[in-house]
Amino acid sequence: MMNPHSPTGAQTATAEFENATYAKVAWRLLPFLFICYVAAYLDRVNVGFAKLQMLNDLKFSESVYGLGAGIFFIGYFIFEVPSNILLHRVGARVWISRIMVTWAVVSAASLFVKTPAMFYTLRFLLGVAEAGFFPGIVLYLTYWFPGTRRGRMNALFMIGIPVAGVVGGPLSGWIMQAFNDIQGLSNWQWLFLIEAAPSLVLGIMTLFMLPNGIRAASWLSEQQKQLLEDNIAREEPAGADHSLKHIVSNGRVWRLAAIYFCCMMGLYGASFYLPTLIKTAGVKDALDIGLYTAIPYAVAMVSMILVARSSDRRNERRWHLALAAVAAAAGFYASTLHTGNLALALVTLSVGTAGVLSMMPVFWTYPSSVMTGTAAAAGIAMINSIGNLAGFVSPSIIGWMKDVTHSTNAGLVVVAGALVVGAVLTLTQRATATSPSEPSSSEPRRA
Repeated sequence: MMNPHSPTGAQTATAEFENATYAKVAWRLLPFLFICYVAAYLDRVNVGFAKLQMLNDLKFSESVYGLGAGIFFIGYFIFEVPSNILLHRVGARVWISRIMVTWAVVSAASLFVKTPAMFYTLRFLLGVAEAGFFPGIVLYLTYWFPGTRRGRMNALFMIGIPVAGVVGGPLSGWIMQAFNDIQGLSNWQWLFLIEAAPSLVLGIMTLFMLPNGIRAASWLSEQQKQLLEDNIAREEPAGADHSLKHIVSNGRVWRLAAIYFCCMMGLYGASFYLPTLIKTAGVKDALDIGLYTAIPYAVAMVSMILVARSSDRRNERRWHLALAAVAAAAGFYASTLHTGNLALALVTLSVGTAGVLSMMPVFWTYPSSVMTGTAAAAGIAMINSIGNLAGFVSPSIIGWMKDVTHSTNAGLVVVAGALVVGAVLTLTQRATATSPSEPSSSEPRRA
């Protein structure tokens, strides 16, 4: 039996205590944050299912839909940085609650859309309401987890995107099929109303579920709090500049924003058009479309965890990120070669969706390696807001090209090209960006 008083025994006991502490934090925070992100992403992209009937009811063109789907990100872009700075100052508990309740109300109001102007306005306001949620949670996780654990924690949070697809696809399809012309509302109107309800409930629950930081966590012992605080303090980037001016003038931050823009070109190209692509492959029933749409997201769920775990285990980010981008580009490009073949479309779209979603948890280990404090709040928000402008560009390009060519193929080729550019930009990054130094051999690596 190992002597706990020996150096080896003491190191083992410390490692076990540290792993147990981080496991406790993960179980208390990640399930709730994950559910919140599922609700957030569902409210952001359910317009892709509403499109199946809404365009016909309201006589909207593909260009009107593409612009409306994308204009969300203009409001998101404008208010992202101030929202994240406010979260850092007033605390995550109140600010995340405010964000969720506001976007739930705006999302539900989308059922009143009658004209393109109303559609554009409500999508813009939804972006304003949701601004700060995603980068706020990314920032919030940096308060708790050091860089060597952050890839896995990011993945457990961001897996909410494919889960929203797995759950939201069949759910949206069922709502579209079961709630048509009930109480005088069309199925797409019921879709907006019903899927806004979880966000409203979760927004209120946030006030009771999220501590603002380590010190506010009543479920941690003093020894556990000190351990977490010491690990975060030890990982603060050496020589990191805390000023907002430095962040805005930092070329590396702008490069990260460009990489993320390329990633988001792929993500929102898939999110807003996946139901349409499945329909084009020969599936007509709304519920069946929802069920088939879940398949690429289910594949992505597994891929995200495996890629993030591999990246953390090897403490390597650059090649994991670049290869995921190349896989996504190959999948989306290949999908244009098999229009009308459902089986091949599902395979290629699954590869594309898995690749682009696997980029996200690995990517978000980078910003905290060069920013801390208020600068991290602003920098993470700036990268996210600039990157998410792709959510405006991608559906707008695909919608416009579909009006012109009567096919989504040309738009998907543009998306694939953007992902290749993202891979090239990634390989120009420094080889190590997880933390200021490699973890020691005795540092525990399990979540």
